[in-house]
Parts: sequence; structure tokens; C-alpha cells
Amino acid sequence: MSDIFVIKKKINNFYNKIVRVSGDKSLSIRWVLLASLAKGKSRAFNLLYSDDVRASINVIKKLGIKVKLKKNFCEIYGEGFNGYKYKENITLDAQNSGTLGRLILGLLINSDKKIKIIGDKSLSKRDFKRVADPLRKFGAKLNLTNNRNLPLNILGTKSLKPIKYFENRGSAQCKSSIIFAGLRTEGTTIIKAKKSRDHTELLLKYLKLPIRLSRRKNYDLIKIKKAKKINSFNYHIPSDISSASFFIVLTCLTENSSLTVKNVNINPSRIGIVIILKKMGVEINFRNKRFYKGELIADIFVKGSKNLKSINCPSSLNASSIDEFLLIFLVAAKAKGVSFFKNLNELNQKESPRLKWGSKILNLMGVKNIVTDSSIKIFGNPNINIKKKITIRNYLKDHRIFMSSAIAALAFGGEWHLYNKSSINTSFPNFLKILREIQK
Repeated sequence: MSDIFVIKKKINNFYNKIVRVSGDKSLSIRWVLLASLAKGKSRAFNLLYSDDVRASINVIKKLGIKVKLKKNFCEIYGEGFNGYKYKENITLDAQNSGTLGRLILGLLINSDKKIKIIGDKSLSKRDFKRVADPLRKFGAKLNLTNNRNLPLNILGTKSLKPIKYFENRGSAQCKSSIIFAGLRTEGTTIIKAKKSRDHTELLLKYLKLPIRLSRRKNYDLIKIKKAKKINSFNYHIPSDISSASFFIVLTCLTENSSLTVKNVNINPSRIGIVIILKKMGVEINFRNKRFYKGELIADIFVKGSKNLKSINCPSSLNASSIDEFLLIFLVAAKAKGVSFFKNLNELNQKESPRLKWGSKILNLMGVKNIVTDSSIKIFGNPNINIKKKITIRNYLKDHRIFMSSAIAALAFGGEWHLYNKSSINTSFPNFLKILREIQK
């Protein structure tokens, strides 16, 4: 079967469409890891069955945890907070998942057996020094390839020491790994963290684990003590706003269209794209808001926009929209005026150098832009209408590049040949199915 997806024409406008997207990937992986430490049977509904989540399941199975995958739910039979059972020198494969690769290190920090962590070609190029450095302060030994990359070897210690750490990148993965390490360490671990996703903190508070969170204007202060146990728990995973964003942006780029995405996690640390789109003139709002186990859930309604405005995007919104910038760039491409995005260094720390790829896609579309290592200026064209062939390939199989390119093709026209269609299995296997539903 061909792994190339071809789009030859724009999407027709659509009205009052309702879609449901897959479960939140960040929450799905965190549920798998925490359920593996709980005592007894935990069950998750709407768990995202993507490659990243399946990799997480395979990792805990290799650590001796029983898992049952059903059609409508997943069951994990945890053996308690110190229930992992495995042999010396096992290898754990994080595949493409930075969340799994970094968070699992915090859970293995007290292991007295050497463990090797590997990943695919893309993950092996990403920075693991940023998480290895603070974990070493606890007393664990981490040896990285070139002092930065996977594969890495970790050898923990039973004599962990609590640390004080300033997480200044706004990386939820690094912060969460340190939090997990703190749960295994006597004493109080203190993290001063630049604002980023707080799913780990909210889930630990819901589970009544020993974590205290103080929110300040520019950072969060987090204190963690050693946990004695985690009770088993059931979880209905809300839908992923990162997945919803593809269809939200397709709608706002398609005049006379409207869409509702149901049951989406609108955690304040994740809704940067909504704030940005509103600033750019998009009609978008939350309906039926409610809380579920610490997370804020809502239906998202959006309408197509005729008059998109350019934006000088505040850097304060970067962390809460970091996975959506490729889509935001497409909105800027159609906006009237010049949009500017800065301090986006973290964008090049993802599955591929996404800032560079965002610029490359715009160039292929004929949209003028000026890019540096950390910023991009986009000269919008409200009348953009592509009539040429565009090929997207050799992008390290970054799922978000494939999906963002599909949205660009449907919104702006042209004949697009998108390679590595299977990359969507990393985070959103149902992406093309939902696209077809919208086009009906």
C-alpha cells in the first residue's frame, strides 16, 4: 500500500459539522505510567491508541506490568509503587515519543539495575541532556550518546537526594520527569518552573499524591515529597486540543463554514492557539464547560473567517501553543498584514526542526517569510490560491508536518503529494477518517 497521500483540490465549505477527536496524548501517556505504579486494576476509556501510547504500554509490560487492551477500554494491573520487575540490562524503546522517553527516566531513578533507553531516528536526535542533568542531581547515573542523545543508560540508586531545580525552558516533559523522580525521593524536591503544561500536577493532585503547587505570575513553584502508594483509578481521557486544532484551523480558513469539536481538554496551559486565533479575528468559543478530575473540558465552536488579521504574537503564548504553530503559520499566511512570532527555539526541539519546516512549507506555497533560529515573520496574502504541485517529503516522519500540510492543501488548493502518510499513527491515527467525515 502506498504511503503517499495526494490532495488535488480545495475543500468545499461545510456548515455545523460536529466531530469527536481522539483522546489526549499527553494524558494517555501519563495515565499509562501512573497506572503502572498504582496498586490494582486501573481502567481508561477513550485512550489514544497511537504509536506513542502503544510504545508506553510496551515499556511498562517490559517492566513486568500486565496490560489488557480491549476495544473500548484499556486495563492496567499495577503492582504498587515499587512493583516493576525486570532483569539487568533490559532495553526500553520509546520509539518516537519524547514524553515517554523523558518521563520514564523519572520513574526509573531508583533502579539498581542498568536500563538502556532507545528511540527512533527522530527521537535519537532530540536533546535528553536537559532532563539528564537534573536527574543526575538526585544521585542517578545517566550516560548519553555524545552527552546529549539517545541511546542512554540509566542506573538509579536507593539513596536518592531531593533537589532544588529551576526549569527555565518551559518544558513540561522535563518538569514532569523531575516530579516523578521527586515522588521516589525522601525529603522535599522543589521545582521553580517556567509556565508549561500542567497535566502531571493536576493528575497527581487528583490522586492525592504529596504535591503542592503555587502559581506565580511568571513561574510555578512545585514541591514534591515521596509517595507511599497510588490507588488504582479509572479515567475517561478527554479529547486532545492538539488534534482538534487541525480541524479548527481548516474551518477558520474555509469561509462560510462552522464546526464543533466535542469534549476537548481546554486546560489553560494548552489553549494558546485559541487565544491567538481570537486575536487574529477568528470567531471561536467554548461551550458546555465543565471540570473532570482536575482538567477543564468543553466543546469548541469555530466559524470560517473572511477577514483574518496579522499578529505580533506575545511570547507568553508560546508554551501553551507549541504543538500548534505550524497551523498558526497557515492562518498568518492568509491574514492581512505581517505577522511576527519570536522566541520559538523550542519549536526546533520537536520531532523535526519545525520552525525551519514551517518556513519551508510557506515558501513552497509562495508565501513570503523571513526565518531565523528562533523567529519567523510571515507576509500574509488574503487572496492566496495555489495552482501548482507541491511535494512534502524527508521531514523525519513528523506527524504534525504531514497533517498541517494536508490542512494547507485543503484550504489553499494546488496538488499536494504528502509522503509518509503512516506518520499520523504517532499521535492521531483517525486524522484522515475525520477529514473525510467533514468533506461528506
